[in-house]
Amino acid sequence: MLKFVKNYMVTIAGVEIYPLISLIIFFTFFVVLFWWVFTAKKEYIKTVSNLPLEN
Repeated sequence: MLKFVKNYMVTIAGVEIYPLISLIIFFTFFVVLFWWVFTAKKEYIKTVSNLPLEN
């Protein structure tokens, strides 16, 4: 099955760009996530982390 898919994908023109695009989206998402985590205010983090315990 994988051999069929691999041979089929080779025949498609420009298919090699899709893994690169997905890698860039993945990398960008986690860079933005790490940036948000390190720049978030400590008061906000405490408030959000205590929300489930307030009931």
